[in-house]
Amino acid sequence: MKIIDVMVLLLMTNLSVAQQDYDAELAQSLGADDYGMKIYVLALLKPGPNQDQDQETAQQLQQAHLANIRRLAEAGQLVLAGPFMPNEQDLRGIYVFDVATVEAAKQLTETDPAIKAGRLRMELIPWYGSATLPMINQWHKKISKKSF
Repeated sequence: MKIIDVMVLLLMTNLSVAQQDYDAELAQSLGADDYGMKIYVLALLKPGPNQDQDQETAQQLQQAHLANIRRLAEAGQLVLAGPFMPNEQDLRGIYVFDVATVEAAKQLTETDPAIKAGRLRMELIPWYGSATLPMINQWHKKISKKSF
């Protein structure tokens, strides 16, 4: 019986410590559930069916693609984006959209000039992650000397 009492006491102590830093106002402002998580949509960028653009057009599409990333991030709709290094799967990049449905993310991908031109395509997947992800962009601005 003593062992059970000690285990219950340890469990209760652990639970109270885990909740000590909880900030209800912050959790609510970020749309967090009880676990501090929320649903996002993850996008894997892959080569699209149209890779036949000349070099100048491809560069213009890339610049427009980067401008679209900045616009979505500033609007709070894109919380994470970046390219992959060369890989066997030929994945080009990753996005994490701050939307709850694949349909909402699909509408956002359709604003990308590289998607419209068929240079890139995106595979969209619902993803459950930390509700703090939208805070990344404000911190990233403070540590980056240059912009793409």
